[in-house]
Amino acid sequence: MTQQATAGNTVRVHYVGTLDNGERFDTSVGGDPLEFTLGAGQVIPGFEEAITGMEVGETKQVRIPAEQAYGPYRDEMVLELPREQLPSDVELEIGQQVQMQQGEHVFVVTVEKIGEDTITFNANHPLAGEALNFDLRLVEIQ
Repeated sequence: MTQQATAGNTVRVHYVGTLDNGERFDTSVGGDPLEFTLGAGQVIPGFEEAITGMEVGETKQVRIPAEQAYGPYRDEMVLELPREQLPSDVELEIGQQVQMQQGEHVFVVTVEKIGEDTITFNANHPLAGEALNFDLRLVEIQ
């Protein structure tokens, strides 16, 4: 009897991730398979759901809506800050990811725009608002 992946199993998966426009955003092919424990919240919910019930060697194509991936794009996560609020020795480039701290929370933001007096940071995940397509192959169940 073949084993199906269920919550609590550690699985190893090869994947190719693309956006709806066909752009590849990530892949494990050519490297080590992604290893995670089903049900532990280590990967996005839609990815876990897609792997659950698969058998070793099985392949699957799945489209994960934004809500089950990195969530919707939220305009309130875009922050425009006056340059004088930033340390003067910080050199920033558009597309650069930096850590910001607000109270006890540390989060990663992307530099989106650099103006004369302001800098715009985006705290949305780079794939927020995107549906994600995956070609999956379950390599191992431990």
